[in-house]
Amino acid sequence: NPSGRHKLSGQLWNSKLHEVRILASMIDHPDKVTEAQMDSWTAKFNSWDLCDQVCMNLFDKTPYAFNKAIEWSKRSKEFEKRAGYALMACLAWHDKNSPDSKFIKFFPHIKRGATDGRNFVKKAVNWALRQIGKRNKNLNKQAIKLAHEIQKIDSKAAHWIAADALRE
Repeated sequence: NPSGRHKLSGQLWNSKLHEVRILASMIDHPDKVTEAQMDSWTAKFNSWDLCDQVCMNLFDKTPYAFNKAIEWSKRSKEFEKRAGYALMACLAWHDKNSPDSKFIKFFPHIKRGATDGRNFVKKAVNWALRQIGKRNKNLNKQAIKLAHEIQKIDSKAAHWIAADALRE
């Protein structure tokens, strides 16, 4: 029962316990998730694994995922910003039906995020770029091109992101 799962998930999330919150993301029903819930949960992210698990288990299956990925990538708080890039990576990995154009729209945001030297953001930007590049030959070519553009940015974080993505 989707409504029952959703209600239980909210109760589990409100426990504020790390592992219980991850469990909440595993049992909630994506069709019942609202944008307000996504924003509320994202504001509570305090670790990379909670961020990534919620994006991977739940958020990437919602109808708001592509828009939220872009929106959150513009945030300043470290784990909220990471959520944007983690969501891009999860969508590239799990969403088998979306056209390449939806992922190419992430490229300007990936390029913008490449100068953020914070470890958890930098690694998520890199993850998004690599996952998009793994979808198919066309996106692989486009991701390599983007990595070369990022390589030219005068930023230690950008150089690391580009080198790591190109190595893979």
